[in-house]
Amino acid sequence: MEQPKNSFKIVSEKKARMILPNAITLIGVCIGLTSIKFALDGKFSLAVIAILFAGLMDALDGRIARLIKGTSKMGKELDSLGDVISFGVAPALIMYFWNLQYLDKLGWFVCLTYVVCVALRLARFNINSEEEPSWKDNFFEGMPSPAGGIIVLMPLVFSFSGIGEYFFKINYDLIVPTFFIIVSILLISTIPTYSFKKIVIPRAMTKFLLFGIVLFFGALLVYTFKVLAVSSFIYICLIPISYFHYKKIKKKNNSPADKNEDEGLEDIL
Repeated sequence: MEQPKNSFKIVSEKKARMILPNAITLIGVCIGLTSIKFALDGKFSLAVIAILFAGLMDALDGRIARLIKGTSKMGKELDSLGDVISFGVAPALIMYFWNLQYLDKLGWFVCLTYVVCVALRLARFNINSEEEPSWKDNFFEGMPSPAGGIIVLMPLVFSFSGIGEYFFKINYDLIVPTFFIIVSILLISTIPTYSFKKIVIPRAMTKFLLFGIVLFFGALLVYTFKVLAVSSFIYICLIPISYFHYKKIKKKNNSPADKNEDEGLEDIL
């Protein structure tokens, strides 16, 4: 006689699918907090690398959640809270311990300004849940918080890369607060920036793309700070290009639903 199957489950199938992406988000939060510990110990190179790993976790959690159909409102809120820590509080404190503390009250002020702008940027995402036309899927509204958390570390990255010393002497007391203010403005702005969510690659080019990805990460492992510095600089140069590209596409695909500029872009997970 066939034995009846045990139908007892600790959690439902839907909730089980939610565990993995939420666990990845929490791992990213732990890595972000660990970067602060590295900064307190004066290990700033490890602090930057920890932020990179936190960015990798942030890139994975949402995509895995959509892939396994494990998205949830809790995951969305948890992701935003984690981003405030990993790409708001952590980079601000890293740069404060490295340079801004020597600027006294001004240094702390720009740190507070940056963290507030990250929080505002993520709060805007939480209330902006309307679906957008497919042609807008490759754009974010303003600079995404993970990119902001890495770009604001650029002066520190440049100091480790040694690139700046080849061309000119950098005044970090001026550059660091300037970077904080510029990135803070970009975070809360409505300037379109590339999201690279939907890129169509011809099948014949797939092997070259994979080779390029392997080459990039190989170079990143060997020349970490040089590659990171160059990549960050390229990303900044892409911002004005993305702005004009978006305007061109918007004009081409103009419709009555696109009249409101505040609803014209997609936000980040």
